Amino acid sequence: MKLLTLKHGLVLIVILAAIIWLLPTFTNTWPHKKINLGLDLQGGMHLVLEVQNIKAVEAELERTADEIKKELRQDNILHQGVSRQGNMLVAQLPDQESKAAFEQIISKEFSNLKVTSAGVQDGSIGFQLKLPEDEMDMIRKMATDQALETIRNRIDEFGVSEPDIRIQGKNRILLQLPGINDPDRAKDLIGKTAQLTFQLVDEDAGIDAALKGNLPVGSMLLYEKRTDPATGNTTEIPHVIKKQVLLDGSLLVNARVEFDQFQQPQVGIEFNRKGAHIFDRITGENIKKRLAIILDNTVYSAPVIQDRIAGGKAVITGNFTMNEAKDLAIALRAGSLPAPVTIIEERTVGPTLGADSIRMGMISMLVGGVLILLFMTIYYRKSGLIANLALILNIILIGGGLAAFQATLTLPGIAGIILTIGMAVDANVIIYERIREELRWGKTAAAAVHAGFDRAALTILDANVTTLIAAIVLFQFGTGPVKGFAVTLGLGIVASLFTALVLSRSIFDLVLQKKTTSSLSI
Repeated sequence: MKLLTLKHGLVLIVILAAIIWLLPTFTNTWPHKKINLGLDLQGGMHLVLEVQNIKAVEAELERTADEIKKELRQDNILHQGVSRQGNMLVAQLPDQESKAAFEQIISKEFSNLKVTSAGVQDGSIGFQLKLPEDEMDMIRKMATDQALETIRNRIDEFGVSEPDIRIQGKNRILLQLPGINDPDRAKDLIGKTAQLTFQLVDEDAGIDAALKGNLPVGSMLLYEKRTDPATGNTTEIPHVIKKQVLLDGSLLVNARVEFDQFQQPQVGIEFNRKGAHIFDRITGENIKKRLAIILDNTVYSAPVIQDRIAGGKAVITGNFTMNEAKDLAIALRAGSLPAPVTIIEERTVGPTLGADSIRMGMISMLVGGVLILLFMTIYYRKSGLIANLALILNIILIGGGLAAFQATLTLPGIAGIILTIGMAVDANVIIYERIREELRWGKTAAAAVHAGFDRAALTILDANVTTLIAAIVLFQFGTGPVKGFAVTLGLGIVASLFTALVLSRSIFDLVLQKKTTSSLSI
């Protein structure tokens, strides 16, 4: 009797837990976790991005060119330039002595580079260096993988529940973002490369000459956008910036929204220990010079360094709105994209279409459920009412499970619930037919129920466990709608086993505690 009471108590606890988790979906109550609706039910954005991973290869070649020039400079080897041309590096050397020293450096420090050609032209010796094809493939793949993780981090901080983000092919990323209210802001955040650099302003260069195309060697022309708060007009201020990057955003550990003395939003950034040391050295060596803070080739500010700045903290200003400052902080925290991304496909699913899908799905579930309830009541009489109660609680358990695990309900997921309703009744049919056989053999109602449940349990477990394995495989390897179907199917199977083998049996035990006759309304 004590064991029976304990079992009933556990059943009640499971049902109450499911109801508590399900309530916030319909009312604003604790624990405030609603069932997440997928893109097809609540609307949102569907994007396909193309990662320009060839840019990652080009960036690697640019870094390699800088490293080669640095090695040549350290060894006092004369050269007439090392630059990237397409997917290869071109080096020009003045004489045979420089050629021999150059070849030695390449073989020792840059053995991964292949010399595709070497010859004499206009009195100088030319080299063409290229990365191996497999190494370029690896760089392109890593760029796509890193872009996926960076975008995932940005979306997570943006606050999208249950996004679907995955790689398609070699350089495409699929995003499904349910419940997005501001698509343009989301697209801006996703596409922001967020490459942060600190570079000195070339104080000796003339702006007028630079605007005419006469730029000093090693400098480039960038613009700073300034918005007049009174009129809202935006002007572009040209700056001649030295190409040498003194510090970049790879050493950032934090970025957050702050406010200046006029309560205007700005972005405070903080470097790690290595970055703080470099920033301290840069500011100490360049007092009274202007240090440009550049993000994606746009100058955000170019303040004059008044004193050495220790601690590795700086501020990015730029007449931000609050959302712009938040999104910039998110992008900097998540890290820069290794290569630019472009949107090649965009679809927006409106909430109206999602509401129609929910309504039609609920109608299907209601019609199917009512027909099953009527059948069970007519065919199995009072015992059918127990099966009907178990069926209703089965749906509550599925809903509670979806809310508790913060799983996403999709349109195929609703189909999974409807399928589960049929499977749940199927288990009860197997049990009830077994009980009928036991009653025909002359057993008492309690003995017939006990034997019926025991003999049907193995058959029900076999059928449901094999289906559960299929649901797990679908969840593991499926994507999008398939995964949504697998979630509700898996939860439905577990709930069906519980309601058929535990809940229904507990109800029969309560009804038949003092019943010794063979009569049973079944």
